[in-house]
Amino acid sequence: MNRRAFINTSTLFGFTMLGLHQFARAWDNEQTIETVMPVLFIGHGSPMNAIEQNRFTDTWKNIAKEISIPKAIMVVSAHWETVGTKVTAMQHPRTIHDFGGFPKALFDAQYPAAGTPEFAKQTQDLSTHWKIDEDHEWGLDHGTWSVLMSMYPNADIPVFQMSLDVRKKPEEQFALAQDLFELRKRGVLIIGSGNVVHNLRMIKWDNSAFDWAENFIHTVKTIVDTDNFSPLIQYTSLENYKYAIPTPEHYLPLLYCLGLKTKTDSIRYFNDVTTNGSISMLGLLIHQKKEAR
Repeated sequence: MNRRAFINTSTLFGFTMLGLHQFARAWDNEQTIETVMPVLFIGHGSPMNAIEQNRFTDTWKNIAKEISIPKAIMVVSAHWETVGTKVTAMQHPRTIHDFGGFPKALFDAQYPAAGTPEFAKQTQDLSTHWKIDEDHEWGLDHGTWSVLMSMYPNADIPVFQMSLDVRKKPEEQFALAQDLFELRKRGVLIIGSGNVVHNLRMIKWDNSAFDWAENFIHTVKTIVDTDNFSPLIQYTSLENYKYAIPTPEHYLPLLYCLGLKTKTDSIRYFNDVTTNGSISMLGLLIHQKKEAR
């Protein structure tokens, strides 16, 4: 090989290797970029949704297929109220059947997901303004497993819960959620499980919604769309709140989800249906635009 041919070949080889090196760096960067997980508010409705297949459970299942696979799931459930905020930190949380009057098949249902003491500890560390205590007694209540049965039926993703502190004001619960945004960057899917409208005393056995329930849902969605959540935090100023929120535990998980939203997130509604007159199944998917498909 003459000198010029050798130089040309060497130069070509150098550019090729440089291209491969740059490609390798780009690939490596792509692999290390953290995905910001979406946040879900789910109107969980009846515990029977755990073992039934219907339009609500089909939607939950499809959303799970649409979003990135989480490293862990944290649920703020309407059905775990405590004095002080707590996180479950056991390796193997039990399935809690916290209801009565349902078929045996529902009581036989189990959701054997592992716990995750590691993410529970991270949650504690991220809360800079409020103390969060470990809990080793609770487990997974039906606000959690009744929706995860459809979303992740193999129970192969670790799950932990964070409680609702009955002493915290709504604005404090909203602020606590803001402290936990880093969990989204670490691969944790955060779910608020409750119902925007939840009045068991006024349920009826047909599918027509009360006017006050429809009006309240419309008001909530209108405020969410403005991206100014203050009226929702101060919900006692909203018209019809006494009917929609006779007690706050099913509404508060919504505030945790909204507290985790950033300016770059979009919101998509799903299951915008009111059952039995006074139980809203409305859900919100809060996601970075790249998560929408």
